[in-house]
Amino acid sequence: MKLTGNSLAVLAAAAALPLTASAASSGSGPDKDGKYWIRAKGIEASFIPYGASISNLFINDRYGIQRDLVGGFDNATYYGIDKQHPHFGGVPGRYANRIKNSTFVIDGKTYHTPPNENPTKAAPNGSDTLHGGPDGWDWRNFTVSAHTATSITFSIVDPDGKEGFPGEVVSHITYTVQENQWDFKMVALATTKKTPIMLSSHTYWNLDGYANNETQTALNHTLHLPYSGQRVDVDGFLIPTGDILANKKNTANDFWSQPKQLGKGFQQSGIKENCGNNCTGFDTCYLVNRDALGPFDWRTEGPVASLSSPWSGIHLDVYSDQTAFQVYSCNGQNGTLALKKTQGLHNNKHFPRTIPKYGCLVMEVEDWIDGINNPEWGRKQIWGPDDGPYVVQASYRFSIDGKKKSS
Repeated sequence: MKLTGNSLAVLAAAAALPLTASAASSGSGPDKDGKYWIRAKGIEASFIPYGASISNLFINDRYGIQRDLVGGFDNATYYGIDKQHPHFGGVPGRYANRIKNSTFVIDGKTYHTPPNENPTKAAPNGSDTLHGGPDGWDWRNFTVSAHTATSITFSIVDPDGKEGFPGEVVSHITYTVQENQWDFKMVALATTKKTPIMLSSHTYWNLDGYANNETQTALNHTLHLPYSGQRVDVDGFLIPTGDILANKKNTANDFWSQPKQLGKGFQQSGIKENCGNNCTGFDTCYLVNRDALGPFDWRTEGPVASLSSPWSGIHLDVYSDQTAFQVYSCNGQNGTLALKKTQGLHNNKHFPRTIPKYGCLVMEVEDWIDGINNPEWGRKQIWGPDDGPYVVQASYRFSIDGKKKSS
């Protein structure tokens, strides 16, 4: 895409914003599979321009064996070819999650985005817009604007009117690593008109690297959401109703009162159709209630989520500056997506080299879903040229059995 003078100026301004690490010097470029690598002690990760996606993330397990913890493809070219496209590791945008009826209103004007989910007889193309539409950001190639040994920055210019959204948006996505830690910072600026903006990382996690010889699913993983005693109520299409529900103790959505194995949630009340019509599992927007704390630093206050596996011993703490946390238990996977060569068991007929139903967990740090159609919530999701940058940040910190690895 040709950049206008205004877009170039905004890109320069965005680049000047403080990032999680310096990205001034050049990295080594892509490998033979089109992947860009960054590394630090205890962690290696690869990224691709398509969707600004994370493609590999290696952490050593309790036995010192390197495990690739995220879903993806072996080669960067596969992402644009595979029609299943499960948003593997990409940045959904310019508005993540769902938009009710594929419409929203700004200053009295109604805008329409192309529907791409939940087709019905009356709406054969879909009843709502998911992750920015059929050509959302994670279907497009970003530009690699900086790459060092420990950091990579991608940029995109989303033009006025694309996927029905008003105004141009310029965005930088910066990923960095340090010892046993992966961070990201996503910055977006509306340069010409008011427009919805909400970004996230749509990473598929399996802390066993799909190599568990006891189960292929992630239902053995334990999840803790200490601030999430409430969730957004949704209808059968997972569209918010406007209500906020309590996650009662000892029910399927109770991950706040104590850590709980995902599989246990499938045995508790509320699990049926918890992820939509005729769906058993999780596709749930949990609220992150920290306002009562007063001023706090999200980097040190405590993780908004913790995930661990007793098999690999890998423990992941997620820190974020966002006020919601979407959990998706890969209910839509059906064993047709192949694992990467860096994952899974080989030559074992009992464990196909594919991702099964419930074989992963997506954890999206973001704001309250469809807040643009629920103004009574008071969420800041419409951004204009006078509003400054939209920013979302997160930190993924790895340890073994919950204990910090020795340096």
